[in-house]
Amino acid sequence: MARRLLVAALAVALTLMTVVVSTAAEPESWRHVPVPAQVRPQAGLNEAVAFGPDRAWAVGTDAVGRQAPGFPLVLRWNGTAWKRHDLTGIRWQGELLSIAATSPNAVWAVGRDAAQGSRLLRYDGTAWRESRPPRDVVLDRVVTGADETWLIGSRDTGQALLRWDGHGWRDMPVPPGAVYGLHILSANDVWAAGTVNSTAAVSHWNGKEWQQTSVDGFPRSAVSSVLAVSPTEVWAGGSAGFIGGPPGRPIPPLLVRFDGQSWNKVTVPADFGSISSLAPSASGELAWASVTGSLKWAPPGSNPPLVPGPDFLAWNGRSFAEHSEPAVAGEGDSRTLRLASVPGTSTVWSVGRAGGPEGTFAPRVLRFGTTPVDMPTG
Repeated sequence: MARRLLVAALAVALTLMTVVVSTAAEPESWRHVPVPAQVRPQAGLNEAVAFGPDRAWAVGTDAVGRQAPGFPLVLRWNGTAWKRHDLTGIRWQGELLSIAATSPNAVWAVGRDAAQGSRLLRYDGTAWRESRPPRDVVLDRVVTGADETWLIGSRDTGQALLRWDGHGWRDMPVPPGAVYGLHILSANDVWAAGTVNSTAAVSHWNGKEWQQTSVDGFPRSAVSSVLAVSPTEVWAGGSAGFIGGPPGRPIPPLLVRFDGQSWNKVTVPADFGSISSLAPSASGELAWASVTGSLKWAPPGSNPPLVPGPDFLAWNGRSFAEHSEPAVAGEGDSRTLRLASVPGTSTVWSVGRAGGPEGTFAPRVLRFGTTPVDMPTG
């Protein structure tokens, strides 16, 4: 009897070990994370920010019909699920475009109302409240870094960059052309991604002036994301330019890398699309790039001639590994992919909007990596 019990116990132990080994060996992949049931199908997310495994924010718009402008949408991750956050007192219709934070108690969100007026919200650790936006500026994005908060927008006279000085918004010098993205290392060390003379350009602010470099010589190129790792390693991503071709033709992605001396193109495993977002690892190195509208050439003679390409590219310091977003029942592929790394971990979020039935769209949240909520409990 005792021997049979021992054999049975060993069998159970071996089974558990097999399950653990199989689980450990299973490669990580991007997974779909549902949004709250209160969020209506015709909704979309534009950007996210994370502070840790149990705290993140995402912003966008809810119930955008073919005629209605929709309502600002804020979601909060509590470590287990996304919850819709109350916006009591905020009654305007419109959309939140961007979110960034210097701390969990100092979170900013930029939006537009139905009349295309700029809206600026601030979370102080207790509630979201309206904040007065800079006058005569149409806001596009808010960006933070190293306790700095900057706004990207435009005026009738052109581009506008503004910096929060602790009391109000102060105008900053603007590099030539347009700025679409920033990476802030300090008040005197800021990298800007954009265009100049219809070509992709990256600019560096040293506290006194902007130093600008064209990083792609073809017309109609642009970079919208930039990640500064060190003075000798800076990445920028967007869309490469092209000459000729019919309107609406697919455009190649553009990824460039600065080595301290010059900018060089980096080959990516996608023939068409746009590098829409760059995300750092816990140590600040490049970890991920997202590719919106990713396509590859199919084998010669195939019909159609293009096939889907990777939605995400994982950088290991030498090359990219290709990842695709998971299929979601009743929805199409993502139309936007905006990344947000979880500090101190290898986890990263992607938020956006996916294709829905009959030309509609739906909010999309994806996650890569293991967080404490995924770990088995005893």
